[in-house]
Amino acid sequence: MNLLGRDFLKLLDFTSEEILGLINMAAELKARKKAGVPHRFCEGKNVALIFEKTSTRTRCAFEVAAMDLGMGVTYLDPTGSQIGKKESIADTARVLASMYDGIEYRGFGQSIVEELAAYASVPVWNGLTDEFHPTQILADMLTIRERFGYLQGINLVYMGDARFNMGNSLMVGCAKLGVNFTACCPAAYFPDRRLIDTCQAIAAETGAVLRFEEDPAKAVAGADVIYTDVWVSMGEPVSVWEERIKALSPYQVNTALMNMTGKESTVFMHCLPAYHDLNTQVGKEMGERFGRDSMEVTNEVFESEKSIVFAEAENRMHTIKAVMAATLGGWEDAQA
Repeated sequence: MNLLGRDFLKLLDFTSEEILGLINMAAELKARKKAGVPHRFCEGKNVALIFEKTSTRTRCAFEVAAMDLGMGVTYLDPTGSQIGKKESIADTARVLASMYDGIEYRGFGQSIVEELAAYASVPVWNGLTDEFHPTQILADMLTIRERFGYLQGINLVYMGDARFNMGNSLMVGCAKLGVNFTACCPAAYFPDRRLIDTCQAIAAETGAVLRFEEDPAKAVAGADVIYTDVWVSMGEPVSVWEERIKALSPYQVNTALMNMTGKESTVFMHCLPAYHDLNTQVGKEMGERFGRDSMEVTNEVFESEKSIVFAEAENRMHTIKAVMAATLGGWEDAQA
């Protein structure tokens, strides 16, 4: 696998073998990290992190991963860059590429990170857009494989709004890796039909089965993994909360739903942050407004032994490290 100089914008751009190669690389880098073995494969390089949407996990994962690899890091938050305001995306890409060896972007439309990549002469990595979240899926798949020992044939059910980055990216990742994927939500919240068709064609080659189900009981029967995400994403107006709560409350992940799988081994996953209690400003405000003590997942499930969300969160760092090492050439150099 040679990904030197490649951008990492969405999983559709990569073969199943390349995606699995990154997961394998992440597992080896994780083992080195746990063993205290230095792996400064990108010594002397520098990366820029553009965050138009702030994040705990993504920022920490990129910064720690970059420093472990021996790189310098510049973090640009929404107030620290003129991208799209006083300076065009194309101009920003060319300026940053003249100073840095790689650029991460986390923000809004997929078209923005695609334009950055088109004009930058260095690798560009997607830390999240409205449409795709590829680094999260690498972490998810590494976590599932650690838990079960394999990926092919695992049954993953995504509960909630499947129209945006997590629903899209999980469907793509599952199709690429032979993982059976079910989106469970109202039909109006299913992924885009064109993306479904693309993924069905991929699934036909890998053996994955893609399903779209409105009935939670039917969806989760036999599930190995039940996955959910927040019902309202960063940047969406408060006005959508009422609509989402009304539409998605029947799809909350709770103990009753977990018991419907018929498997003791079923695990719960969430990309975080999660509104599983009222111990956050937003969770408290929306919980009190709508008379709820939790949103997409109950605290009972979130804190249960079936929850592997924090192992999943840690794996963001290991998989992001693999992406950077592979695309910047450090990994290939270390294996030479």
